Order: sequence, then C-alpha cells, then structure tokens
Amino acid sequence: MGIHCRLSTILGEKRLKMADVVRGTGLARDTVRNLFYDTTRRVDYDVLEKICEFLECGLEDILEYTKKDC
Repeated sequence: MGIHCRLSTILGEKRLKMADVVRGTGLARDTVRNLFYDTTRRVDYDVLEKICEFLECGLEDILEYTKKDC
C-alpha cells in the first residue's frame, strides 16, 4: 500500500529496457533500477520530469497511490 512506481509496467508496455531510459534521460543506472523495481524511498522532481518527458506520459502514469486501510 502507499505510493508505488509503475516504471516496470510502462517499460513492458512500450517494449523498452532500463538501458533505454538511462540513455534517453541521462539518469544514473541505479536510479532507474530502483524505480523499476519499486525499491526507492525518495524521488527528486527532476528525475520524475526526465522520465515523464522521455516516456511522453504524465506523472499519474508513473506513480500510483493506493489508500491504506485504517
């Protein structure tokens, strides 16, 4: 629950690899890998902006919020 990154799903749909994102955005491989495997705890706005521009999608496509049950 909480906020999850959908990068792996989006890359699968677009038939892209992590290496394509690294080359296309200039981001560090570790940054992309952590987002891909949804293991990152924090993300800078500029990282999200570069990914959205590269994938031609919106932030709402990259990040997903699931409400926690109280």
